[in-house]
Amino acid sequence: MIPIRDTISTRNYPVVNNTLIGINVVVFLLQMMQGAELDRFIYIYGLVPARYSVEQIAAYFTPGQQLFSLLSFMFLHGGFVHLIGNMWFLYIFGDNIEDRLGHLRYIGFYLLCGLASGVSHLLLNLNSNIPTIGASGAIAGVMGAYFILHPRSKILTLIPIIIIPWLLEIPAFFFIGFWFVLQFINAAASHGDVGGIAWWA
Repeated sequence: MIPIRDTISTRNYPVVNNTLIGINVVVFLLQMMQGAELDRFIYIYGLVPARYSVEQIAAYFTPGQQLFSLLSFMFLHGGFVHLIGNMWFLYIFGDNIEDRLGHLRYIGFYLLCGLASGVSHLLLNLNSNIPTIGASGAIAGVMGAYFILHPRSKILTLIPIIIIPWLLEIPAFFFIGFWFVLQFINAAASHGDVGGIAWWA
């Protein structure tokens, strides 16, 4: 199911939401410029649980680098499809949350959700040496907020059935509930790691 738009209009321009999307795109372009150094780039700026739990690995990183990774990992992505999927959901749902919370509270909420997802992943995979990247945790927080604040909204959704695309208005509570179920299924199937991408939110 691909969301096309929701039925909730916004009163204010979503400057923070659009800026977040822009930052994610710019960081992805920086990733693509790394060439042979991409793996090292991901390891430094991604969230690697073993960097915090294994003393021999932690010794290679400064406290500043360790703290910064808790923020930077959520702006990295595992590929073009990963980026587009996350940014599209942020575009559809994030503007309404920013409209309700205000610009400053929204950026704080977004970053805290991303941080919470990273810390929870870290605690569940303490000795993992696989870099965890992606905005999925922060966006899950945005989706959860939308579920609470706009449960009666409708989501115009593209449902491709074989070769015939169907457009249906689906209640937000059903669409988002289904989305969360898929996230947990993916997380359970992958045991937390999918090619270095965090599924746990």
